[in-house]
Amino acid sequence: MIVGLEEIGQRASTGALPGWDQVDVLVDDAYRFALRGTGGAVADYIPALAQADPDLFGVAVAQVDGGLHAVGDVDVAFSIQSISKAFVYALVCQNFGHEQVMARIGVNNTGLAFDSVIAIELNDGHPMNPMVNAGAIAATALMPGSTPGERWEAIQTGLSAFAGRALALDDEVYRSETATNQRNRAIARLLESYRRIDTDPLDAVDVYTRQCSLLVTAKDLAVMAATLADGGVNPVTGRRVVSATVCRDTLAVLATSGLYERSGEWLFDIGLPGKSGVAGGIMAVSPGKAGIGTYAPRLDPAGNSVRGQLATAHLSRALGLNIFASDAAVSPGG
Repeated sequence: MIVGLEEIGQRASTGALPGWDQVDVLVDDAYRFALRGTGGAVADYIPALAQADPDLFGVAVAQVDGGLHAVGDVDVAFSIQSISKAFVYALVCQNFGHEQVMARIGVNNTGLAFDSVIAIELNDGHPMNPMVNAGAIAATALMPGSTPGERWEAIQTGLSAFAGRALALDDEVYRSETATNQRNRAIARLLESYRRIDTDPLDAVDVYTRQCSLLVTAKDLAVMAATLADGGVNPVTGRRVVSATVCRDTLAVLATSGLYERSGEWLFDIGLPGKSGVAGGIMAVSPGKAGIGTYAPRLDPAGNSVRGQLATAHLSRALGLNIFASDAAVSPGG
């Protein structure tokens, strides 16, 4: 549970965002509110991530009309990590459609850790959802392309379209993850044994490792989230990246599984589809309104950014983004 939310006034999710100046003020308020989050630790199981400055912190909100509000270290680049899962899933859905992707990957929360092998065995080899590593590797293997290089190019191009600019690979993070991703290789081999992936499993893991090593900023995450919020149209470039139906499917999966085994608590406190990454990024989506991107490397025990959660919770309440909050209807007679 996020302590201190009772201090923030709760706006209803119906209607539009407040005026520009007020949003600027509330983003700054969210930043200052989240500074109280001094706990957590930088991820160190991937050696390159352990080098991050734990005090970096940035918050960005991208509106669906293209407006951007930002405060703090919003231009600092970091690896996207698991947040990439949401966008690769959207790209796969765009290529294969609702039914085929659901049958191959699934949409249900495992209730277990993101890299659980038990979840695969308990479900007859089914990955369960694309936000855990098994489902994400299966999704990466479904990307179009006859070679690993072509699938990687499709992912890099697709995620760049979501961000509205060319995203680059962090070679140091990629090499560091490749040296420590034995568990993902085991997961891929297990999926192969259940015939859940059709490509070489180690090639699939390599492409997945590359996608997690793409560099983004908090601003990028906000724009990527706003693209999902705007029915698949990037609000900065005006380019359609995926269909509105794909956005709907992606946001449904994010709502149930985006924060792993803490997804229920996230939805209860914040009420937005969202996704976290172990480098310290969080993105959240308010359909029809805005996308939120935060960066703060200190993580809680579940691997979610401490300050990112606080800032997003504040914005959800102050901006009226919670998809479950509404005002009572006014009768025609008053």
